[in-house]
Amino acid sequence: MKTFKNAAATRDFTISAEIFLRSDTGAAGIREQAALLKDSVDGVLLTDNQFGQLHLSTIAAASLLLANGVDPIVQLSSRNRNRIALLSELLGAGALGVSSLVLVRGDRVPEGFKPRPKAVHDLNATELIATASKLNADERMVALPEFYIGGLITPHAAKPGWLPKKLNDKVDAGARFALTHICMDMQLLRDYMKHLVAARLLRRINVFASLAIIHSEDDAKWLKKARPNVNIPDAQLKRLRQASDPEQESVRICTEQLEELREIPGISGAHLLASRELATIPAAVEAAGLRLATG
Repeated sequence: MKTFKNAAATRDFTISAEIFLRSDTGAAGIREQAALLKDSVDGVLLTDNQFGQLHLSTIAAASLLLANGVDPIVQLSSRNRNRIALLSELLGAGALGVSSLVLVRGDRVPEGFKPRPKAVHDLNATELIATASKLNADERMVALPEFYIGGLITPHAAKPGWLPKKLNDKVDAGARFALTHICMDMQLLRDYMKHLVAARLLRRINVFASLAIIHSEDDAKWLKKARPNVNIPDAQLKRLRQASDPEQESVRICTEQLEELREIPGISGAHLLASRELATIPAAVEAAGLRLATG
């Protein structure tokens, strides 16, 4: 089976995507989404109770993806578990054959949740990455795959002389790839990547840029409000507002940006998510003329 880890090592441009995990998502729903994305992406990210939303565990979802020939990228958040529970999840993921991880601290749960859940944060993101990296180095863990460990980064307008210390710390801890938060400002991303190139971090880590395919201007505004560090330029909101078919316009925007990403030094691929219709992801990949992943 093709894997995200192998694609990152061998392909010029790697594609991953997210599926929808909701409280009513069951095995059949995951199988349907896996079938829709299977030929267009190298791996599928399973987010860990994003926005505090309840859904089946990422480990259970990973098992379903693997059974359907799709490589899971499992996200684990230290917001939801202490270090014992996190280690158990890592060992469980490895036992299933999961090889790619995105390890995060986790965002604050929105205020509307009652009763209010308690954030754990026994480990921060860098410590969680180091924990997974120690499993890679532990000679007793011969039955586990070597994890391809990732974290999150936020492209921003960096001042002259800025150094990516937090990312450097994650790389030193064992991170080998980073997903950006959604960044659809290509000039901002270009400028940010110049700093990572100058810091020589890209000799040690792959960077995958996250793009969103958005159903409407309202969805875009909600995304900017609900997801920290999302960057969607006003010019793109205007395009969605003026389009007769905003969703198709968003596919066009994503297609244009996939083509641009391939020209940005240091970008190893794209991570795609859709606000509503998952079928827009393969549509954008095909429209951009990207090679379908075949193994």
